[in-house]
Amino acid sequence: QVQLAESGGGSVQAGGSLTLSCSASGLINNACLGWFRQAPGKEREGVAVIDTVQGRPQYADSVMGRFTISQDSAKNTLSLQMNSLEPADTAMYYCAADRRRGFCNSEAWASYKYKYTYFGQGTQVTVSS
Repeated sequence: QVQLAESGGGSVQAGGSLTLSCSASGLINNACLGWFRQAPGKEREGVAVIDTVQGRPQYADSVMGRFTISQDSAKNTLSLQMNSLEPADTAMYYCAADRRRGFCNSEAWASYKYKYTYFGQGTQVTVSS
């Protein structure tokens, strides 16, 4: 059983930065890890994922070049560095994990947004203009 706990959310002005962290109880090696977000009244969307074995990240076009996903296997943590934040980034951000690494390595990685076995409770990010 894996439990995920996000932290690091908050309120910032446009152009600012935040770093989200996800702490996992239970091993998250040999897995697909990701960050997803959901704004009020909108569908959940994929932000970034990473295969813990291959270490190759994938990003949504909307965050490419601004966000960086990283993992620390020794500390059992997943991070999301968010720079140049925009009001459109305002959402609840969720950490996710699944043993099916194929989720991370598919071109359709974002379509698995509801299929991950483990999700955290979320952390709110609010960006004001």
